[in-house]
Parts: sequence; C-alpha cells; structure tokens
Amino acid sequence: MTEISYHHVREFPGWAKAPDFLRTLIGDYQPRILLEIGSGANPTLDLEAAQKSGLRYITSDSSEAELAKGPVGFEARLLNLDGDHLPDDLLGRCDMVFSRMVNEHVSDGKKYHQNILKLLAPGGIAVHCFSTLYALPFVVNALLSATASERLLDFTTGRKHHSKFPAHYSWSRGPTPRMLKRFEDIGYDVIAYRGYFGHWYYSRLKPLHHMEFWKTRALVAVPNPLLCSYAVVMLRNSCGAARPSVHEIRSSSSKSPT
Repeated sequence: MTEISYHHVREFPGWAKAPDFLRTLIGDYQPRILLEIGSGANPTLDLEAAQKSGLRYITSDSSEAELAKGPVGFEARLLNLDGDHLPDDLLGRCDMVFSRMVNEHVSDGKKYHQNILKLLAPGGIAVHCFSTLYALPFVVNALLSATASERLLDFTTGRKHHSKFPAHYSWSRGPTPRMLKRFEDIGYDVIAYRGYFGHWYYSRLKPLHHMEFWKTRALVAVPNPLLCSYAVVMLRNSCGAARPSVHEIRSSSSKSPT
C-alpha cells in the first residue's frame, strides 16, 4: 500500500533537511552501494559522514565541470541518466539511488526512471526530492527562457539567482493517480509519495506572499496533488526481495498544519 501524504513546504527534505533525511534512509535500509544523482559539486553527505556510514557512496553528475567542483575524496562518476549509456559495473548493483532538486531538470522522465531501475539491485530503493508542476512559479519557469525566469525571480524575491540548468518538469508532478500508474507501469512499487505545498517566491510582493500563506494552509487541509510545489517519491525495484514497509521508515517530514 502506497503512503500518500501532504505537508507544508517547511517540511520538505530537499534542502537543509537533506543530510538528516539521507542519514535516516541509510539507517533504515542499510544500503551497501548508494548512488547520488546530480551531486557532483555538492554531495548531500560530507566526506566524513559518508565514510562513517560504512557504505560505498558514489556521487555523480552529467557535467564534467560540476564534478570538478566537488570535494576531494568522493568516488565521482560522470553519468547521464536520461541518456542511452549506463556503466556496466553499476547495472543491478545499487541498493539505493538518491536525488534532490534534479528531476525537474530531466528532459525525458520515463527514460530517466527506467535507467535508474536498471541500476537498482533487486528490491533496491530510489528516493527523489524535486519541484513540481503546477505550482505557478514553476509553470512560469517552464514557459520562460532561463534568462527571463531568472530576472523575474530576482524581482519577486529580491535576491540574485543564477540558474545553470534548464527546467523541463518531465514526470515532475505531485502524487496523482496518473503518476502512480506511470511508475508502476515501468516496474516500480511506489512506497511513498509526499506532496508539499507552498513556496517563498513572493517574499518581496507582500500581498501575494500573504495570499500564498493562506493558500498553503488551505491546501494542506484540503490537498490537491496537482497544486503541489514539491514532492518526495520513494520507489522500490519490484523485482526481488522485499524491503521494510513505509511504516518502518522514520519519516523526516511528518504531516502538520501551518
């Protein structure tokens, strides 16, 4: 049975909460090989924490330039997961694949998730934290050019942003029945699908910021998966031995009202 739940954006584990979230996942699932996607420049765990975990922690990125920015000491791989080539030595061997704020930049969501499935060991787990359509700022981001969306974001938040990667939002949605079926159709069991409402993109526009606050409260109380701003999906390779159920996972983001 899939756990579907909804939360305030402040509980989203894709940013500052990510290291604790990943450590909890490691503690619950005890992976031997963990692959983090899109983490070349900024792995979620620091080197000391990765070494203490006792697992093989592989960072990866589709960009050589981003990999070159990463801290020394990690096993780093050049890996494009919406492409056609996968490393033979990792096929069917990863006990866990983790990503944060990557999926929205993938141009072919189906191929991306199929490729991850090929890398997972039987019963292996994939966990993704990502932004979603159809929250208004992300619809605008998808429609505008990178330069135009950066300027609009700078204006609404009062902060300077430098987006380096285009956002496509392929398969980046909240926990709708259609998304559940998509993952199941390509061979996953969906363990949990958590939607998060709200954002801080109107912080400079006070009337809109207050309206967004009240809208977020309403959506947490009466959720609509199409209006999520962010999501976390936890997937299992349905081939092979069973893993712990979602009830055995100490979730890093419990449901709470605003």
